[in-house]
Amino acid sequence: MLVLGIETSCDETSIAIASGERQILSNIVVSSLHLHKRYGGIVPEIACRHHTELINFVLDKALKRAKTSLNDIDAISVTQGPGLIGALLVGISLAKALSYSLKIPIIPLNHLHGHLYAATINEREVKFPSIGLIVSGGHTSLVDIKDIGNLKLLGQTRDDACGEAFDKVAKILGLGFPGGPIIEKQAKGGNCEKIEFPRSYLSKDTLDFSFSGIKTAVLYFVESLKRKGQRLPVADICASFQKAVFDMLLNKTRACCQNRGAKSLLIGGGVSANRSLRKRLEDLSSDLGIDILFPPKGMSLDNAAMIAGLGCYMYKREKFGDYSFTAQANLNL
Repeated sequence: MLVLGIETSCDETSIAIASGERQILSNIVVSSLHLHKRYGGIVPEIACRHHTELINFVLDKALKRAKTSLNDIDAISVTQGPGLIGALLVGISLAKALSYSLKIPIIPLNHLHGHLYAATINEREVKFPSIGLIVSGGHTSLVDIKDIGNLKLLGQTRDDACGEAFDKVAKILGLGFPGGPIIEKQAKGGNCEKIEFPRSYLSKDTLDFSFSGIKTAVLYFVESLKRKGQRLPVADICASFQKAVFDMLLNKTRACCQNRGAKSLLIGGGVSANRSLRKRLEDLSSDLGIDILFPPKGMSLDNAAMIAGLGCYMYKREKFGDYSFTAQANLNL
């Protein structure tokens, strides 16, 4: 069994080939992030053009890396959403063309499902039921996982996603884009107890998140210091902001795991690469006595390995799509 996975939901053009649910033969990722930095965020038109220009070259490289050819592929899996409509359509168009010409099944997949699946691409056995935490630039969600094919959304952000808040705070501080890695680096030299930014936990009966308030609090704090002509303690701001955001994530995740009797915690999304967050999540899982699984190195950010691996899972269960599906920018789990 060989499944070719295609991921083009945002700024990464990625194609991977898997020979099984955990056997990734190739995973080629080409990012257009460098083209977006000058604008302080992802520009959809630039991302779409980059996908269109490079996707055939990425396909060729993925096949060569896997030492196989299109004639050996048994199915095509592709990200249907959520994501940028134009970017998604580039990948879906290629997937449909390959499926039709090769006369093989096509498997449309949810990008968020792929992020959680990425945590299972390792040698450890996953214990169910499990809770999934997705933390990325566009999404912050808690998911109930009965098994890897049976997911239920429990809570999500009501405004800014976790990674989006990092980007906006980095912009407020003039640090550049993307904000996650920059703030993490700055936070290492700061005192996380120096500034008490507010935490928004919403009501006790919800597992939703809200990060717009802390972003605004940072903005008001910075503007106040500027009006007074005082120097900005950038490292302390970053450390205190990061700690507040992670406090909110951990609070809801702990409650979710305890209430659902989780045996494991699956983590997905680009923000999960933050070492401070990983350490706190590991401590949480140890405290609760449950397993925790992160994506393998290089698979926290958007990639096609998670789509190809999940495609193998769906292929075995004959969960195929047809050519009537299209891109969905706000596709839910």
